[in-house]
Amino acid sequence: MRFCELREKEVINIRDCHKLGFVADIDFDPDTGCICQLIIPGPAKFCGFLGRDIEYIIGWKCVKQIGGDIILVDVDMEEIMNHCKN
Repeated sequence: MRFCELREKEVINIRDCHKLGFVADIDFDPDTGCICQLIIPGPAKFCGFLGRDIEYIIGWKCVKQIGGDIILVDVDMEEIMNHCKN
């Protein structure tokens, strides 16, 4: 699968069925070439004009399934939000 194909898939948290958004970037280990994290832009500020406050960093181990249109992840949103504020 190519990175451009990952970017077209919506990321959904299976814990609460919350739509997180679309993959914007990935973090990978240059030594092994393995994907470490998915990076997803958070919600937009005022109609999208003022950018975004946060981005969701989802560990690859939290990815449960990649389908034709979506990526299912299992993450604790409270933990992710606390990580974004630090």
